[in-house]
Amino acid sequence: MYFTVSDGLKPADIDRVHKKAAALDWRDGRKTAGRTAREVKSNLQADLTTGPGQGLHDFLMRAISINGEIKRLARPKRFSRLLLSRTEGGGHYGFHVDNAIMGQEEHRLRTDLSFTLFLSDPEAYEGGELCLVTPAGEFKAKPPAGTIILYPSGALHQVTPVTAGSRLACVGWIQSHIQRTDQREVLFDLETVRASLKPSQGEQRLALDKTISNLTRMWGS
Repeated sequence: MYFTVSDGLKPADIDRVHKKAAALDWRDGRKTAGRTAREVKSNLQADLTTGPGQGLHDFLMRAISINGEIKRLARPKRFSRLLLSRTEGGGHYGFHVDNAIMGQEEHRLRTDLSFTLFLSDPEAYEGGELCLVTPAGEFKAKPPAGTIILYPSGALHQVTPVTAGSRLACVGWIQSHIQRTDQREVLFDLETVRASLKPSQGEQRLALDKTISNLTRMWGS
């Protein structure tokens, strides 16, 4: 199961990210990949640990973490540090599965969900689709800049070769309060129904409040 969040970042903020990114130090992306994934990864990643890079990281993290739809879909408990990826000149990231556990010490987390925030318009590059293998077949995404694609970290996925132009994207991982995908989906559906109720339907709203709260308490960690 995957989800599309269309308002991950506004156009003015995307322009700001591009300007900041142009001045950062870019390194071989294979350094942040696991041993198996390293063999199929060819991209560049920005240093987001110091100075302007850390500022850009924090700006992107705020935008993603306060997004209402991300909160309802993912029920985040913890976010990983973000990666800023640039793929060009035939670069790609072949089929792989994200590591189940990421980070060190206080930054260590279980990866329940992965996300990609697209920062380049589709017309700015050729190729570069995010491809996910699902039970219903292969899903390919190359949405407008500002869109977030959210998907299970255990899903087999790839980024196809970028044959022209440059693809800029922000990538990260979420440990959810609700570990199971089906349970998160139930809670999201219930919240969607609750949001559709009219003010006059107060009793129904209270019943849903109770149900959502009790299920969160039952399933949460």
